[in-house]
Amino acid sequence: MEQIRLFRKRYFPDEIVELKDDIILSCAENLIITKWDVLKPRADISRGYSAYFIDKGVKVSKVYRDEELVYWYCDIVDLEVKEKDYIFTDLLVDVLVYPDGHVEVLDLDEFADVSEQNVIGKEVCLKILRRTNALLQCIYSGKFSEMTQYIDRAENENG
Repeated sequence: MEQIRLFRKRYFPDEIVELKDDIILSCAENLIITKWDVLKPRADISRGYSAYFIDKGVKVSKVYRDEELVYWYCDIVDLEVKEKDYIFTDLLVDVLVYPDGHVEVLDLDEFADVSEQNVIGKEVCLKILRRTNALLQCIYSGKFSEMTQYIDRAENENG
């Protein structure tokens, strides 16, 4: 596998962070699977696995506290590739899916703020809304496992 580097770009705070400790388990044209520990120690979560669905603009993470599944955390993202650097921009809106099936949409206020302040343009706003809607439709229609199966398979293969 060609060695790539992953980065997370955020609006709040305005930063780009290399995910240098993430372990890339697989890398294909439209899917990257990683295993990771939290960047900074936290009481609520400790580790997880992520699947970057490049063509869908969604990163799905299976998040654990020790051995307990806390939730599936879904980021709406965009990708910029610079040679071997993959820069994933967090597009603010997040969707959590809990083990009991409860769904929460987060950070719509931050999305509204950056839209209002013209930090992001109309095209990006529309992209965020469409990607969020597609993800929610996938979840509500019972097809979310079509995304999570990639992580489950990687987790079983890599422990």
